[in-house]
Amino acid sequence: MSANNFYDRILGLRALRSFRTDRLTDDDLERLLEAARWTGSSKNLQNWSFVVVDGDQKERLAGCGNFTDPLRSAPIAIALVEETGGYEFDTGRVAQNVMLAANAIGIASCPITLHREDAVATVLSLPEGARCRYAIALGYPAEGAAPARFGGRKPMNEVAYRNRHGETG
Repeated sequence: MSANNFYDRILGLRALRSFRTDRLTDDDLERLLEAARWTGSSKNLQNWSFVVVDGDQKERLAGCGNFTDPLRSAPIAIALVEETGGYEFDTGRVAQNVMLAANAIGIASCPITLHREDAVATVLSLPEGARCRYAIALGYPAEGAAPARFGGRKPMNEVAYRNRHGETG
């Protein structure tokens, strides 16, 4: 893939919330987990783990968040576990890598926030000190699947500054 195509893929990445019901192939799931595993991390500590969730367990995990319909409708999800000493920033990097990899191989993805950490810890049997606030719903896109439309992006001069917040020149 050329640099321009990759750049366009980054700018075009959108969360999709409509999935076909068929499971991901083992090969596709393995590729997504490799993309997660190879994500950079602070000091290369790799203080994370990944729990692949499907079936009834996925429904239990969906009960740990407030806006989890995409999780319920996806055939599979990957829960992103921040191990003891991990950083939430690194978890965000993993999520973006998984979503970009999914897009590159024709898989739809949607990030999910899990609001009730204690419930998540119970559902996933997390060890003491580990936490999971995010999962990624994954599946092959449904026919005609389109991202939710929330408008465009704010103008650059409202989000990017030089040297001090609010300075654009």
